Amino acid sequence: NQALTVIKEMRLRLKIDPHDYETKKGHVERFLKGGDKVKITVMFRGREQSRPEMGYRLLQRLAADVSELGVVESNPKQDGRNMVMVIAPHRNQAATDAARRTAKQEKASTSGTATEEQAAQA
Repeated sequence: NQALTVIKEMRLRLKIDPHDYETKKGHVERFLKGGDKVKITVMFRGREQSRPEMGYRLLQRLAADVSELGVVESNPKQDGRNMVMVIAPHRNQAATDAARRTAKQEKASTSGTATEEQAAQA
């Protein structure tokens, strides 16, 4: 009876085009609406590694943009060449989404056995 936590990952580069940022943000929103946690990674290359504050600002901007869907579970921290942050869906929303997902899976498994029985009868 325990809910299985799924962590999705979204990887960004420091120099990201506005349209690409909006696309990645849309994916993060979709994951949070699905009740999954999202691990956001900013990858630094070359001289970008000397400017970690820019990666921090990018992650803070993304967290602010999706704040109505999720909360920051772990603040941005440097991990070698990457900076990582985890965003989790709001607690009450995550519980309802997880319940909805398990109900959908149970319904799919019961309908799958029903079609097998109908095929056996035919």
